[in-house]
Amino acid sequence: MSSKNPRRAAFDLLLRIEKERSFADILIDVELSKGMLQGADRGLLTELVYGVLRRRGNLDYIISQFSKQRPEKLELYVLILLRLGLYQEFYLDRVPVSAAVNETVNLAKELAPRASGFVNAVLRSADRGRDQITYPDRESRPAEYLAARWSHPAWLTALWCEQLGVDEAEALARAMAEPPPLTIRANTLKITRDALLERLTADGISCEATTYSPDGIRITHAGGLAKLAAFREGLCTVQDESSQLAPLFLTPQPEEHVLDACAAPGGKTTQIAQLIGDRGKITACDVNGKKLRMIRETCERLGVTSVRTQVLDATDPDALKGATFPKILVDAPCSGLGVLRRNPEGKWWKAAVDLDLLPRTQLAILENLSGSLEPGGTLVYATCSTTVKENEAVVDAFLADHPEFQVEDLRELFPAYAPLCTERGFFRSWPHRDGMDGFFAARLRKA
Repeated sequence: MSSKNPRRAAFDLLLRIEKERSFADILIDVELSKGMLQGADRGLLTELVYGVLRRRGNLDYIISQFSKQRPEKLELYVLILLRLGLYQEFYLDRVPVSAAVNETVNLAKELAPRASGFVNAVLRSADRGRDQITYPDRESRPAEYLAARWSHPAWLTALWCEQLGVDEAEALARAMAEPPPLTIRANTLKITRDALLERLTADGISCEATTYSPDGIRITHAGGLAKLAAFREGLCTVQDESSQLAPLFLTPQPEEHVLDACAAPGGKTTQIAQLIGDRGKITACDVNGKKLRMIRETCERLGVTSVRTQVLDATDPDALKGATFPKILVDAPCSGLGVLRRNPEGKWWKAAVDLDLLPRTQLAILENLSGSLEPGGTLVYATCSTTVKENEAVVDAFLADHPEFQVEDLRELFPAYAPLCTERGFFRSWPHRDGMDGFFAARLRKA
């Protein structure tokens, strides 16, 4: 339902996300489009929804310290109300604690009247006892400590500890609990990055050039990009800096026929079009036909004409029916652990078992598409995951059965990106190290 009260609207969206596994960004866009919320209330809605989703684990841990009932035993209405109230108490400096408590209790009287006294008691106790909150011991139980303190599933923090060590795992956990940077890519078919920087600055937008991507710009404010004239005119599109590097590793050339095998929503597709000067042919495929519409809409806004879309199940060995390409980008479906900041609701839907199932799909896609790469051609395998299972292990399993392929060292081919590469020459970015999403890319050449 629509509401003029941003806290009530946030409650409604969080409830839908819990019950329906709906995506927060879509629900927020729909709610704001109704026009019921104005001014600062629009920002508060977004802050509350994303903030509660990012800090859910920590908020539930705080609830467990001040409630006789475990969070998982509470009614969903009550649990969401407590999360909303505690988020405002602990993380929103501009909201007085008294206002956070009173507004939440008023909501409780409307939505769960029998529990309003309980909500009031927990919120006030948490405020009084915030300095006495105790967390699991960091030395003896590091995964549990990171999960409770920085709000991530314990199986995930255990994975980070194993992969990075406790100190760096905490730096990553901290970064993953923060809002992500907003990065755009200049559409060089219409404007240079420098000219776009000047245009945005003139429009009152605080921004700066990215460190590694030659076309990237980081925006230092949180929203309203879709309303910018530069965006509407197709001078830019939203794309994280890490994502902007994968097409560069493919080195597509004008007049080449490039296959973007798992293309939606189209950021890398349209970037490939830029790199070839929109001269050539790009076949952009996805198993979901509705997502292909998003690619076509982006191409139209940016003025890209070299892209053709096609529904394709890349796990089907016969999907391409003998077609061959000199360049193939495989941005494989993955766990998305590198972009948890952008879709924080997703981290609560994932499980460790997913990391055992996804590599089978990823390997099947590589197997199928490798036969469509021309001799001497280049294939870039990429994911937005931080795990070894979905990245190095998949590449190694593929190479074991395909001696005609070899890994090309990105450090040698692209010296400017060597700081972002592993000892084996794979690209691997980390939010806490590099200020961009977690991303992986490997460049393979067919003999």
